[in-house]
Amino acid sequence: MRLSRYFLPVLKENPAEAQIVSHRLMLRAGMIKQQAAGIYSWLPLGFKVLKRIEQIVHEEQIRAGHIPLLMPTLQSADLWRESGRYDAYGPEMLRFKDRHDREMLYGPTNEEMITDIFRAHVSSYKELPLTLYHVQWKFRDEVRPRFGVMRGREFYMKDGYSFDLTKEDALHAYNRHMVSYLRTYERMGLTAIPMRADSGPIGGDNTHEFLVLAQTGESEVFYDAKVPELKLGAREVDYDDRAAVAAICEEFTTLYARTDETHDEAVFNQIPEERRCVGRGIEVGQIFYFGTKYSEAMGATVSTPDGTRVPVEMGSHGIGVSRLLGALIEANHDDKGIIWPEGVTPFHCGIVNLKQGDAATDLACEGLYKALVAKGLEPLYDDREERAGAKFATMDLIGLPWRITVGPRGLANGVVELTSRRSGESEELSAEMAVARIVEIYAGK
Repeated sequence: MRLSRYFLPVLKENPAEAQIVSHRLMLRAGMIKQQAAGIYSWLPLGFKVLKRIEQIVHEEQIRAGHIPLLMPTLQSADLWRESGRYDAYGPEMLRFKDRHDREMLYGPTNEEMITDIFRAHVSSYKELPLTLYHVQWKFRDEVRPRFGVMRGREFYMKDGYSFDLTKEDALHAYNRHMVSYLRTYERMGLTAIPMRADSGPIGGDNTHEFLVLAQTGESEVFYDAKVPELKLGAREVDYDDRAAVAAICEEFTTLYARTDETHDEAVFNQIPEERRCVGRGIEVGQIFYFGTKYSEAMGATVSTPDGTRVPVEMGSHGIGVSRLLGALIEANHDDKGIIWPEGVTPFHCGIVNLKQGDAATDLACEGLYKALVAKGLEPLYDDREERAGAKFATMDLIGLPWRITVGPRGLANGVVELTSRRSGESEELSAEMAVARIVEIYAGK
């Protein structure tokens, strides 16, 4: 993509309405535009990152054996009356009637609808285990939408639903989701800590939230200093190996890590004092096991090996895809702008032409651009008739992890400059070596 042909409405000044870093930088970098309180249009740069995040979520869900589908945003109130949640959910649910006077709602979550799909098509234990998920827009009518995409009314969410014959099977599904989530967040360059949490209106006894540590987080968190050091890394995971999956979950949940809702001061004080940490966190996902809460109410049963019928054991598992974008910025920025981790960057690198219109620099930039595209990468070429300072400021603001700068002086010496956005360090390389380095950085991302 050439910047002269791209739609990137960056702002020079900080928007007055933006209270936190991610909201401010998303507006300044031309990623979103507010259409109403808590409702945003996703402009090309923001939409590109949103899709990068979604793709990682899909890949890790499928790796864990989960099956994608797509459910509608609008739901019938009748389904929610079956589960008993229609009147209990509260004013956050947007309710309305269609032209035939049928009561409808804009879905805040999909437990009822997925249970309806399951009961219509699955009747035997032989068809279990089963996990179905989708990535879809949701709506919760927040009293005070704020912080941009971090606390909006409309949001993009992956929600998955597991169906199993026994509680033991369902708890394995719970563990499988925990491990797949840990891998998902690590691929995005985030440390997301699973913390024992409250189940809220979804219900259930077992639930963990995944929180990214950030000063602007809405939740107060208490944790052992060793927790953020835990990493899955490159280890292979066999999601069918129950013992191995459970061992990873135990590794990541044995050390103390809780939100303020479940915090136990007495247990916390048993941690050595130098390791007791109190901070704030941004919730980016949550997993629930709630047994037969919905299957009993809605008649979702299967036959067992002995011929009897039992309600299926269920769980639901969510990742806030649009919220993750805000959390990534909160965790990766400086005073110049965003610093995208390589796994989610909208473009793999930026190319800055210091002397647009000069035949040699134009030719060199075109060569770099074509070489990177030929390797399957997406560069953003700043080919505008702008001064160098403005080009650097734009690249720093939008946060591409790598920048290749091309100017007459460097070309006279046969080199271009490769700069890391995160460290600020630069090195001079031949154009061919710069391309090879970028290709190497993204290999396996």
